[in-house]
Amino acid sequence: MSLPESPKPASAKSNWSWIPIRSLGPRHRERIAAHLLLLSESDRYLRFGYIATDAQMSKYIDLLDFEQDEVFGIFNRKLELIAMAHLAHSMANEVEGRPPMSEFGVSVLPQYRGRGFGARLFEHAMLHARNRGVQTLFIHALSENVAMLKIARNAGATVERSGSESEAWLRLPPDTLASHVDELVEHQAAELDYRLKVHARQVSTLLDVLSEVKTSVGNTSRVAQD
Repeated sequence: MSLPESPKPASAKSNWSWIPIRSLGPRHRERIAAHLLLLSESDRYLRFGYIATDAQMSKYIDLLDFEQDEVFGIFNRKLELIAMAHLAHSMANEVEGRPPMSEFGVSVLPQYRGRGFGARLFEHAMLHARNRGVQTLFIHALSENVAMLKIARNAGATVERSGSESEAWLRLPPDTLASHVDELVEHQAAELDYRLKVHARQVSTLLDVLSEVKTSVGNTSRVAQD
C-alpha cells in the first residue's frame, strides 16, 4: 500500500492556541493511573479495544517502557493529567513490507473533550516521531472510535476499515533543523508552564493554610473575649 505524505509538516502550527504538552516518565505513574482509572467502561473500550478492568489498567501502567516508548501529557492548573498519549516505538521492525513505524494511542477525560487536545497530542507525536527517524505513524482503533479516526484523517492518514476495526497509516516527512528547533522550543515552554503551575499550586496551598490559621486565631480570640 502506498502511503500519502502528510499534507503539512508536523512542525506546522495548529489553528488552535498553543497547548503545553509535557513528556512523562516513571515518576508520573501515579498520575497516569489516576487519569486512566477515571475513564468509563465505554472510554476504556474505545481506548484499548476491550473493557479493561482496573487490574488490567494497572498492569498496562506498570509495563509502560519509558525508555523504549514516549508518553506525553497535558496538565490542568491543578496539575491533574487530563489527557495523555502513548507513542510506542516497539513496532520499529518492518511489518508486511512497511517502513519502521510507531503506534499512537490517546485518552482525554470526558469533561475536557472537544478542545482539540487529542489532535494536539497527535501533532506533537508526529513531530516527536519524525525527529527520531520514524517514517510512519500507525493507529489501530475500533471503527466506532470516530473521534480518533477523524484526527488521523485530518492529519492526512490513510484509513483502512475491516469490520469492527480500523487501521490508520500516516507517512511522516523527514526531520529537519527546523523540526528539531520546534521540538526543543515546545519542550522548554512546556517545562516552564509546568513549573509555573507547580509554583501557583504551592502559593495557593500556602494561602489556604494562612487563611485557616487566621480563622482559627480569630475564633480563639472571640472565645477568649466571651
